[in-house]
Amino acid sequence: MELIRIPALSDNYIWLLSNENSECVIVDPSQAEPVIEMLSQRSLIPIAILLTHHHDDHVGGVAELVKKYPNIDVFGPQETQNKGAENIIHNQERIIVGSFTFNVIGTPGHTLGHVAYYCEPYLFCGDTLFSGGCGRLFEGTAQQMFSSLQRLRALPDNTLICCAHEYTLSNMTFAHHIMPENALITDYLAQVSEMRKNLQPTVPITLKNEKNINLFLKSDDIDLQRILGITPNTYAPIKTFTKLRELKDNF
Repeated sequence: MELIRIPALSDNYIWLLSNENSECVIVDPSQAEPVIEMLSQRSLIPIAILLTHHHDDHVGGVAELVKKYPNIDVFGPQETQNKGAENIIHNQERIIVGSFTFNVIGTPGHTLGHVAYYCEPYLFCGDTLFSGGCGRLFEGTAQQMFSSLQRLRALPDNTLICCAHEYTLSNMTFAHHIMPENALITDYLAQVSEMRKNLQPTVPITLKNEKNINLFLKSDDIDLQRILGITPNTYAPIKTFTKLRELKDNF
């Protein structure tokens, strides 16, 4: 399989996953034009579109793509039905399209029906998990997002995080602000700063690396809890996550 990243809008990424038969799956097409251009350039045959949630910057290109490729299947959670999804999927469902198999992981928080798609080793997580951060809580609760991130955190370390936005620099700037003495975070911030200066993308990134630098995956870290003034106990991780999300929202 080959993973193809397509920049779109101001900071979005559209993902394509292709196989040896030149078939491909499109994830969260915010725009149709750059996708059509890439398909033509690579001589790829689109067989499915996967939608993680209903926001316009993830579904904006669906109608035009379906019009151009009328045989394409569109999958998504219930909240995307009026955005073009004809195949409604649910948590823990398995989708088989051509030679591709995707496991659906329910990840409510950013929106109530948000899902992620896992096709080992690729994780298409929309706006749930970003490199160095996580999505805002537009519809769901902190508890929902915390639980969703725990599900993703449990995937194999070699999982490649294919998120939908280039937010890494701002996320790592925040992480360094919270834990300025953490060497891994400091080093990664410097690396990301250099990459973005050269207009290089920072994703995908392995889950193993993400566990080291993403504060939202480190809610059980005693040092982080201490910094945030949270007493270590059974409820400390969710309190830590909730506090982090509030601080990031106002950073």
